[in-house]
Amino acid sequence: MSFLITAIVLIILVYLISLLPRRNYPGWEAIQTARFAHRGLHDAGAGRPENSMAAFRAAIEKGFGAELDVHLMADGSLAVVHDSDLTRVCGKKGSIEDLRREDLKNYPLQGTGETIPLFEDVLDLFAEKTPLIVELKVERGNAAALTDAAMAALADWHGTYCVESFHPGVLLRLKKKYPRVLRGQLSQNFLKGSEVNGLSLPVRFALTNLLTSVLTRPDFIAYNCLDRKNISLRIMKRLYGVHEAAWTVRDRETMGRLEKEGVPCIFENFVP
Repeated sequence: MSFLITAIVLIILVYLISLLPRRNYPGWEAIQTARFAHRGLHDAGAGRPENSMAAFRAAIEKGFGAELDVHLMADGSLAVVHDSDLTRVCGKKGSIEDLRREDLKNYPLQGTGETIPLFEDVLDLFAEKTPLIVELKVERGNAAALTDAAMAALADWHGTYCVESFHPGVLLRLKKKYPRVLRGQLSQNFLKGSEVNGLSLPVRFALTNLLTSVLTRPDFIAYNCLDRKNISLRIMKRLYGVHEAAWTVRDRETMGRLEKEGVPCIFENFVP
């Protein structure tokens, strides 16, 4: 019996240690007080498709920050678009990782006159304005190259931002080479639903329960607002004081409840 108790205690200790974030790194206050339009303040019917310059301009005009998605292209340029496969957002086949910057003019967004923007152009638009949450979208094992390219673009930028990713490799790269950047682990309950991108059950379990945190030491956890009862997230907040951001909030009631808890919201489909 004593062996069993010892084993259980050790397992609990290892679990708690695995959740250890970075604590009290400065800069979160500027993120916490903002509201972030998911992929910009988009409305395709009004000519403002997601992750477009029009959607980002609309967010700035309303005083909102923006969450956006960044991919590394074949020529080393950075494109702002959510999906690697461009079929959904552009209506034509192609992978953003195979394109070069000059190709983007041939990929209209959601049937509008807007095309996929370059990250550098979005940064110019937001300079010294509202803050950004920059999500890095890893494809084909390019976590290090993508992170390095994004940090090079942000090096001399005048604005407030943090960086997040579902891929722990991005956070490891930030921890090693760019420790002054606020970094966040994106997550959700990967153990339910079918949208798991071929991840094995152990990987889905580890990502759902934030078990890579001791290696990546995130400053914040950006968790799906529908799944935020997750026990690991709750422990990290209560035991370690990790910051939380919530995605994707789609109604005012949920936003109000989260903001009362001090949780910044990434929202869409309504204007707060």
